[in-house]
Amino acid sequence: MQSGMAGGQDRPAGWKVDVVGTDSPDQAEIRELIRSILADHAPDERVTRLDESEAFDEEFYGHLGAAGLIGLGADPATGEDADPRHEIVVLEELGAGHTSMAVCLVVQYMALRLLSHYGDDEQRKRVLAPLAEGRERLAFALSEEDGGTDIARAMRTKAVQDGSGWVLSGRKTWISGAATSGHAIVLARTAEGARSAIDGITMFLVPLDADGISVRVLDTAGIHGLDTCEVTFDDVRLDESTVLGEVGAGFRQVIGTLNGERLNAAAVALGIARGALRSAVAYASQRQAFGRSIGAFQALQHSLVDGAVRVESARGLLTRAADAASAGDGQFDTFSAMAKIAAADAATDITDAGMRVMGGAGYSREYPMQRYFRDARLYTFAPLTNEMLRNFVGERWLGLPRSY
Repeated sequence: MQSGMAGGQDRPAGWKVDVVGTDSPDQAEIRELIRSILADHAPDERVTRLDESEAFDEEFYGHLGAAGLIGLGADPATGEDADPRHEIVVLEELGAGHTSMAVCLVVQYMALRLLSHYGDDEQRKRVLAPLAEGRERLAFALSEEDGGTDIARAMRTKAVQDGSGWVLSGRKTWISGAATSGHAIVLARTAEGARSAIDGITMFLVPLDADGISVRVLDTAGIHGLDTCEVTFDDVRLDESTVLGEVGAGFRQVIGTLNGERLNAAAVALGIARGALRSAVAYASQRQAFGRSIGAFQALQHSLVDGAVRVESARGLLTRAADAASAGDGQFDTFSAMAKIAAADAATDITDAGMRVMGGAGYSREYPMQRYFRDARLYTFAPLTNEMLRNFVGERWLGLPRSY
């Protein structure tokens, strides 16, 4: 199988696709570590095989946990958040090599942050510590069939107090990893919103093996190495100890974490873009036609150059957003929205160009390009559609009237 030089073999002279000149010493160390783990335990052939069999890479997840790369999301002992500038390095590298695992870690970093901020001592000991070590995984259950962007108003999943506990009922959909996780953080309406639709929603830390829970794996176009599920709660009885944070304030507690998810999603999309560009450039350098490599053809070369410009432009916005997040800059949410738009557009444009550059080879499942092409589409609408993010930037950055 030809893999587009995923292992760094036979790079063209002057190769800069995988060079990152903006890393701090700490970031460079983390990047070297994750690249080493990928090279040793997740070559393209293995990732492709797992993608084809739609199987989660338990072994590789364990390696990430052992290396401390999952625990980057928060310190179980202190509850302190990781530096977002470190998380994006891990996620970009995984996006370039093991995209389904990158999507998994976006969710785990969210869960770590929520548990570290709002979990009590028992929840932190029982779930947070093994999660940080790679011995546990969580799903994040927010979206519903009739509610994505406007989920607070559309939420139908509810929890009703019953004696000393709660009864949870409803259905969540598009939930990553629910079939292979031990717990889920579930948001459910527990009261009508007094001031806003986002009030009256509570977070619950729900064991997914509880009676009354059924999980159905959905057949998706991409991210085949991580299950995407519909989760149904049929009068699930929960102890009071399953409440995560403050009753009725769950959505407000989650908002800050959702902004972080947007930043991390941008990092994964950037990784996909870079991985696809790497594969396309490698193929164009090796493939011969009319007595020379097809990379010498001007029109094809320009499409690859445009991809490189998009990658570096998205990286600049991602770096600016991560710096703002680390500094507590109030404009972080706007920068992260810009970064996600730029990275998602780069990923979709470059994977499309890569398919054209590689022709029939790009269409073949022997090469990773078709996987990048499918996986990149996730970030045109998740965790928030690029159209909605453009609305947000128009209002917050350009001062235009609110359009939604």
